[in-house]
Amino acid sequence: MWSQLSSLLSGKMDALTTSDHASVVSMNLFVALLCGCIVIGHLLEENRWMNESITALLIGLATGVVILLISGGKSSHLLVFSEDLFFIYLLPPIIFNAGFQVKKKQFFRNFITIVLFGAVGTLVSFTIISLGALSIFKKLDIGTLELADYLAIGAIFAATDSVCTLQVLNQDETPLLYSLVFGEGVVNDATSVVLFNAIQSFDLTRIDHRIALQFMGNFLYLFIASTILGAFTGLLSAYIIKKLYFGRHSTDREVALMMLMAYLSYMLAELFYLSGILTVFFCGIVMSHYTWHNVTESSRVTTKHAFATLSFVAEVFLFLYVGMDALDIEKWRFVSDSPGISVAVSSILLGLVMVGRAAFVFPLSWLMNFAKKSQSEKVTFNQQIVIWWAGLMRGAVSMALAYNQFTRSGHTQLRGNAIMITSTISVVLFSTMVFGLLTKPLIMFLLPQPKHFTSCSTVSDVGSPKSYSLPLLEGNQDYEVDVGNGNHEDTTEPRTIVRPSSLRMLLNAPTHTVHHYWRKFDDSFMRPVFGGRGFVPFVPGSPTEQSTNNLVDRT
Repeated sequence: MWSQLSSLLSGKMDALTTSDHASVVSMNLFVALLCGCIVIGHLLEENRWMNESITALLIGLATGVVILLISGGKSSHLLVFSEDLFFIYLLPPIIFNAGFQVKKKQFFRNFITIVLFGAVGTLVSFTIISLGALSIFKKLDIGTLELADYLAIGAIFAATDSVCTLQVLNQDETPLLYSLVFGEGVVNDATSVVLFNAIQSFDLTRIDHRIALQFMGNFLYLFIASTILGAFTGLLSAYIIKKLYFGRHSTDREVALMMLMAYLSYMLAELFYLSGILTVFFCGIVMSHYTWHNVTESSRVTTKHAFATLSFVAEVFLFLYVGMDALDIEKWRFVSDSPGISVAVSSILLGLVMVGRAAFVFPLSWLMNFAKKSQSEKVTFNQQIVIWWAGLMRGAVSMALAYNQFTRSGHTQLRGNAIMITSTISVVLFSTMVFGLLTKPLIMFLLPQPKHFTSCSTVSDVGSPKSYSLPLLEGNQDYEVDVGNGNHEDTTEPRTIVRPSSLRMLLNAPTHTVHHYWRKFDDSFMRPVFGGRGFVPFVPGSPTEQSTNNLVDRT
């Protein structure tokens, strides 16, 4: 009996050891591939076509082919795609760093447009894709799909790839396009996830006006509550660091607290069934405005590069991950007998994505241009084309939602579900590589960069970094709000500023007026409590005191 027990235990230990060794081998190969992606991406940095995301995707595909050949067609990936890995570990650092690094003036200046594109636009795209899929796919032999599946398809393909947007658009070269497309992507992803969860939770057999009102109320609640939670977490971190001044004893504690509080905001949102994407994004904005200015100089440099590094590695990991999983032989085996149907479904979905995006980008842009009086703030037709094109890419959010709807624990045994998974993979690969490759050349063709920048923001220099570092208040509107930026060339002669009345300011330039009063409120109430630029605490023995003493000694 003892011999049987010992042999059984030894057999299990051997199996466990073999499994652990296989995991170690897989992780070694994956880390080596990550290093290769970074090196190749660096060598192709000046290439007008390639970027790290497309490079990682191609390397992932090539690696999947090699593994598929070595395994004799049994497997194509080292790691199985997991929506938990994506939503819990990879997405938070990417979205947080985007909020942490975003140009806040540009983002909030176009906040209404961003919300319209991200919320209303997503609903328009969702409706067109769902109705198109419902009317066309029923004529094709793709298996049994229910109403919830067609609505889920609309939510899946309405989700843009905000991660790839970070790679193909440059915040300094095209700040307006970056803020619009990426800001829309963040709200869009949150809206798509809310739509997807609503489809799974609501009773779709009885759709009436109450369901629509319930969804709208649910979305508004999630948007507002997620934003407040992100802002609250960011303000809490700023207050703690400002009051306790960790840097007096340890820079490491400051950096660690900022990282953990940022991740805590995302996990709290998931805990309370809110939108973690919106929460961590606004947490990043608040932390960059308050918390970052409360830490020591060394902590500022460390956190800035640490957040950027984590985001960069997560992005490369994500696209490598998607590329390798795209050749999962289990799902492609179901469509091997009818490749024409799979190609047709993928083409139809891609066409619906393009039509659905065009259906809201151009009308909403015209509507926003109609509401704006200043020509420099209007979105030109060439910019609208770029916004439409850059938002056509679909990525890991679409794949994660598709896996959630059409698989069980990453596996599927139904032909219709397998076709939808492979079609999602095809759309993601095609849109990322083709649309991603052509985005930079399209921007260079439609929005050529001027050789010489001028001090005035015009339509011709809309892509220049300097044109959007100008103060938000223009003309005769409260020039002194952002005079510290130093972007005005003519500063030798004082000007007499005619300050219009508050009501006239609000009617003529509501965004500028809101910004003006927000700055006054921020300087008077928020920064004295939560810190920020100009309100760094003076603590004996701190770097602030040391730098002050050095300055006094020199004088």
